[in-house]
Amino acid sequence: MRILLLRHAEPDYSIDGLTPKGRKEAELLSRRMEKYDIRDFYVSPLGRARETAEYTLKRMSREAEVLSWLQEFRGWMINPETGKRRACWDLKPRLWTSDPQLMDPDGWADAPLFQGGNVRAIWNETRQGVDELMARYGFRKDGPVWLGLENTGDTIALFCHFGISMVILGYLTDFSPMIWLQRCACSPSALTEVVTEERIRGEVSFRVTKLGDLSHLEAAGEPRSTAGLFPECYTGVDNTVPEENGNRTPLP
Repeated sequence: MRILLLRHAEPDYSIDGLTPKGRKEAELLSRRMEKYDIRDFYVSPLGRARETAEYTLKRMSREAEVLSWLQEFRGWMINPETGKRRACWDLKPRLWTSDPQLMDPDGWADAPLFQGGNVRAIWNETRQGVDELMARYGFRKDGPVWLGLENTGDTIALFCHFGISMVILGYLTDFSPMIWLQRCACSPSALTEVVTEERIRGEVSFRVTKLGDLSHLEAAGEPRSTAGLFPECYTGVDNTVPEENGNRTPLP
């Protein structure tokens, strides 16, 4: 079986839709997607993912099922530096690597850093959503592996977001989602592919064969978008660092 996780194209977050560049990316992605034999399509309820999917669905004369849990991962924490809410994966390296519990495939959601937030609740919601989806295709999670006697060559496509895609990968592969969230980057319209491997009859492992693939953009000479990357420090003449509100403050 093959699962395609498709990040939405370049977003205009102010309207929860796509930028002009994003619409071009979605069109190029649709040309790639029509080459797949896809059994079922699923989509996040958020506008930027649905608009991205629409290009492919129209080209292939198909429809997608909206899954509420497939929206961007909503787990939040209290930023220890500012005392304000922020996405649980928007963490500086020294902070998220300081707690071994964040590497635990399930216990990561209960790490002290996340106390007072809703990470555990949204993680449980995501796991339940993945369980229910995979059950449609005959799979059931059993510790670090999945059980399934009806492992077929079906392909399904999920149009969604970076954060939720990485959390799904964490659950499918039995790695902490924090590792995927912090060590991987998927630009807008990127395709991530996961396939099953059945070395023992009825026991399945999920393996990632493509991660953040943008060959549909590269083949057309379309540059990748930088939307969604973590802010970096600025040095040299512009010796400032961006804050969450868009302002810049001098580096120490």
